[in-house]
Parts: sequence; structure tokens; C-alpha cells
Amino acid sequence: MAQNIYDTPAFFEGYSRLGRSVDGLAGAAEWPSLQALIPDLRGLRVVDLGCGFGWFCRWAAGQGAAQVLGLDVSENMLARARSATTEAAVAYMRADLDDLTLPDAAFDFAYSSLALHYVADIAGLLARLHRALVPGARVVFSVEHPIYMAPGAPGWVVDAEGHKTWPVDGYSVEGVRTTNWLADGVIKHHRSIGTWINTLLAQGFTISHIEEWSPTDAQIAALPALAEERERPMFLLLAAQRSD
Repeated sequence: MAQNIYDTPAFFEGYSRLGRSVDGLAGAAEWPSLQALIPDLRGLRVVDLGCGFGWFCRWAAGQGAAQVLGLDVSENMLARARSATTEAAVAYMRADLDDLTLPDAAFDFAYSSLALHYVADIAGLLARLHRALVPGARVVFSVEHPIYMAPGAPGWVVDAEGHKTWPVDGYSVEGVRTTNWLADGVIKHHRSIGTWINTLLAQGFTISHIEEWSPTDAQIAALPALAEERERPMFLLLAAQRSD
């Protein structure tokens, strides 16, 4: 079973104060780039892998999706999502993405935001997702960028002149990374960009878009703190579709 750090009180409290937790999709700087990859959802059956507070589920319903299923391992996340949801098209279910089982050909679109790097068996999950999607269905997801995830001790190194550098070590050594973010002992799974691409291809997906996300000039003008995100990519965005 995947680590359920979000049901740890200290972690959940800290996560609840993040901008993307308070402001939803508008509080996620990468959302405009993700949104641009999402097809017309009118009449589609949608699944959100790692739905969190349900922000995307409610947005998808507002875009005309016929059914939206939000999946998350955290009871805290699901309780918050349910309390904020009035849309009849949206349903939530507790699920561990490491052993997720979905009905065959049950969905027309799949989405995931910053959840799949917590999954140990990504090949198994993508194989099961492939079966759960109809032919031609698209999947759009974001994960922490491998350059951001790779270091054994992630964090900026600042020299005497104040220049910031992001250390990258162990990039080719894939596997578990344990970090202290909002709480101690958060477990993630580092994979290279090549592994993400080749795993999608091996499971029967055709890749249509790869983006090493960086903020726009307008975003930096509005929020100058985002400027440091141009020093190294923090998010990797991918779009693919079931090819048969």
C-alpha cells in the first residue's frame, strides 16, 4: 500500500495551508499549462487519480463531463472533497493507486496532478489505466520533475554572492526518495524522464506532449517569487493517449 502521509495530522494541516489547497486550480502555477492539454470534456467519463480536495473533479463537472470519479488514498482528502462538492456528476472513492483496479473501458479521459510520483509500481498502474480507458482516450498528468526529485538532500545551494544552484545527484539511480516536506519521512519514487516516456510507450500509450514546466513572464510579474522556478524545472507535464 502507498504511504498515506496526507492522513498524518501535521502533514495535512500544513498541506491545507498551501496556496493550491486554499485557492484550488487558480493557486497552482502550472494549471494553465495543464488546462491547455485537456480536451473538451463535455459528455466524457473522467477519472482523477489522486484527486485531493476535488478541485479538478468539480472543474471537470463544470466543463460538462458526464461522470467524474475522484480517487485518493487519504480519508482526510476525500472528506474535504465531499464537503465541498455539490455536483451530481462527481463521485469520490478511496483507492490505493499502487493496487488500483478499474473496470475495462470505463473512462474517456484520465487526469492526475502531482500524485503519480508517490506510486511504486508505475508500469502496473499505467497498464491498468490503459485497460480502463476507451481506445483513443487521453491521459494528462503532472509529476515532480526528475531533476527536482533526484537529489538525496533537495534544496538550493547558495554561494557567497547569493547565487542559487539546485544540486542534482543520483539522477540515474532510480527508486525511493525520502524527504522532509511538511512532515518527516515523505516517500516518493524518482524516475528519469526517459523512464516516464518509455513506460508510457510500453503500456500502449502514444505521447502527444512533454513539458518541463516553467513560469511565464506574466506569472513572474504577478508573483516575483516564481522567478526561481526558471533555475530548474519543478514539474514535468505529460499528455498521452491510448493508441488502440
